Amino acid sequence: MTSSTRIPKAELTGIYGALVKRMSRRMLGDVPEAVGVMWHNRKVLNFSFGVGRRIQKWDRCDENLKSFAHMAVASLVGCSFCLDLGYFHAHNKGLDVAKAREVPRWRESDVFTPLERDVMEYAEAMTQTPPTVTDELSARLLEALGPAAMVELTAYIALTNFMTRSNTALGIESQGFSAACNLAPLAVASKA
Repeated sequence: MTSSTRIPKAELTGIYGALVKRMSRRMLGDVPEAVGVMWHNRKVLNFSFGVGRRIQKWDRCDENLKSFAHMAVASLVGCSFCLDLGYFHAHNKGLDVAKAREVPRWRESDVFTPLERDVMEYAEAMTQTPPTVTDELSARLLEALGPAAMVELTAYIALTNFMTRSNTALGIESQGFSAACNLAPLAVASKA
């Protein structure tokens, strides 16, 4: 994949740089371009790493639902990096990759349950500017998930918006992580 980042990647140097490279290669098989771009401001990079580690510990909302929400946001925002990485993570976490690959066209696909559709609708509604979340949709999700999972899902979607919008603005695109593990290509969103 050719780099088209709007800020050139920095060389990861020093002991911390070597550690980040080693961990990235172990977890992903390569160092994401986003890391090289964010290396210019280590406080921002460390914040992103810290948030990523912390949200992995959240356990009140189903991982598949959070994965679908993440990919719905990434698809709507247009973050190919996040879609690719989301699919890669779904595969590596043992989540439902057949459904994950359909997220970009979830409205036309027949593989999702009503709850999964509500989660993706909620993710998209939160992502719109201004947000278009309705009381009815929130009530359905609250009934299905309970308050703790609903709070977690909402915070997860908000953080996904932070990540997808940052990556898109910086010109960070897919690096083919999902292709590296021989996953089928993601579905393409329908033109509405």
